[in-house]
Parts: sequence; C-alpha cells; structure tokens
Amino acid sequence: MTPDIHLLILPLSDFALLPFGAFLDKLRFSADDEDYSQQRYCSWTLASLTGEPVPSSSGAVMQVQAIAEQLQWENYDYLVLFGSRNAEATAALAPHYQRLLKRAARAGVKLVAIDNAAFLLAACGLLDGHKVVVHWRHEAEFRASFPHLQLLREQLYCIDGARITCAGGTAAIDLAVELLAGACGRARALKGLADMLVDESRDSRHALRSLETGAGQGRQVQRALALMRHHLGARWSIEQLAGELGISRRQLDRQFQASHGMSAKAWWLEMRLQQARWRLLNASHSLAQIADEVGLGDASYLGKCVKRRFGCTALALRTGATRPFRDTRPLLQGHCGVPNKPVQ
Repeated sequence: MTPDIHLLILPLSDFALLPFGAFLDKLRFSADDEDYSQQRYCSWTLASLTGEPVPSSSGAVMQVQAIAEQLQWENYDYLVLFGSRNAEATAALAPHYQRLLKRAARAGVKLVAIDNAAFLLAACGLLDGHKVVVHWRHEAEFRASFPHLQLLREQLYCIDGARITCAGGTAAIDLAVELLAGACGRARALKGLADMLVDESRDSRHALRSLETGAGQGRQVQRALALMRHHLGARWSIEQLAGELGISRRQLDRQFQASHGMSAKAWWLEMRLQQARWRLLNASHSLAQIADEVGLGDASYLGKCVKRRFGCTALALRTGATRPFRDTRPLLQGHCGVPNKPVQ
C-alpha cells in the first residue's frame, strides 16, 4: 500500500517537545487501521541537517533517521520544521538552511513552520507574499523583524498555498488534522483524537479561552485585554482603547478596578513590562527595538520603567548580573502572569 501523504520532519535544535510530540502522534494514530503504529496511510521521516541527534528545549534528545540534504524531494509532500524556543536564534539559522529549504520549495514540497520555525522561513525569504501565524507571545517580535509580511493575529495556524505556519503547542494537533484530512479524508484525520484525550479538532480561528482572565470579569474587560495584546506596540491612549469598546475611559477604569483592583492604564503598562522582561531574558535585540515592540517609546524610557518595576537595570536583568527577580505577590490567571498589584 502506498501512503496518501509523505512528510519529512525536521526539528531544529532546542525545539519544543509539546508540538513535536502532538503532531507526530496525530500522524501515528491516522497512519494505521488499528493502533499498530504502522505507516500505511501516511509516512514520515525524521531528519536533521547533519544526521546528528537533535536536542529539545527540555534536554531530551531526538534521534533522526536521515540527513536532509541526501533525501529525494520527489518522495515528500511536506517539509515540517519545528522551531527553536528562541525566535532570534531560529532566524539566525537562515545561512545554514536556506539552500535546503529553497531546493525543497522549487521541487514543489510544501513548507510547514511550527512554533518559531516561521522566523527561519521568513529570514530565508520564503514567506514573502504569504500570510503568517506565530505564537501570540512572538507576534510583536515577528512584526518588528519582518514588517513587510502579513501577520495574522492569534490564530492557531494558517494554510496559505505552499506555505503553512502554526503557532505551536497543541495547535500542532489541529494542523495535523487539516493536513491529513486533505490527503486521507476527514474520518481518518480525526482517528485517535479520543485516545489522545482531545475532544475535537479546532478551527484555525479558534479563540483560546485561556487568554481570557476568568469568568468573573465583564465582557468589556475581556475585549479590552484582547485589544491590549493586539496593540501592545501601538501608541494608543486609554481613551482610544475605550473608544474601540464604545465606552468612556471612566467606565473602563471602573470595570478594571472592580475586576483587577487597578486602572486599565496600570494593567496595560504591566502587560508591556512583563513582555519586555521576557524579551530581555530570551533575546539579544536592542533596548530600542524591544521598547518599540511593547509600545514604551524609546530605550531610555524602557530602562526607567524596568528599573522602577523590577529594581534593576535592563542590562542587569538581561545578563543575570542581579539576583533573579521574584515577585512574591499573588498572580492573576491572566496574560503573562500579570501580578495583582503592579507598581503604578
């Protein structure tokens, strides 16, 4: 029996195990009539650039079956890349992977970027003219690095012709279902979801309830939080934000005080600072770029805000020249683990 779909899977160093395992296990369940793990209806090959094992971000090491450069592209329908946890480092791999990826594209192989692998495809010029999805945490960074590309906000995945991008995490299951459905039919694509303890596959535009901060808050506050995430780098005023919601600033602040014990402005500043802190710890971009990404103007103002909020300079935070910051205040179940009482 000839499989209906052939995939070459290429994890990059420091890849995340969750989307990798989720995607691969969905293939496994759909590949056979029973749970025998035989590659009858779909087949895949694990490869790396050199044939060496690939370390994951958790430290587990993945053995591979092949050297990617030695494979025949006519044997594959998709090349699936799993990105590193560090988006900047993933983009920096472009000189090493560009020839391989362009050869695959010329051969008609569809390129699939899961997690931060979209940064690699973009750095290689292989996403030009295509819509792109990345993890919500990396949207501002991607927009700053590749402003000419069309970024779709907070979608799980996007299938745009021969370019496919996915935010990562469990969205890899939903993407696998869509790819399998096109090749093997919907029934086979859905096979095994119950075994994976997954209720159903989600549409690419599925809105994550986990990005909301709880059922106890009003819908206006939920909408405000979504707008804050979407416009993290914009120079919006709270009046503009309230205007988008059709209410006054006073009404918006009253709702934030009731649900979060602080003003909408204080919450938005904290959201920006938490993202800036995460970027300082996980990337080497300049303070000016990070300040622009999170809507805090320039490097000087960002530095002042970081010092006031975290008690150390941005450089000390980045280099670990100070004790690790520990916020012992209670956390809300919200965006970026925003503390209950940020410095205002």
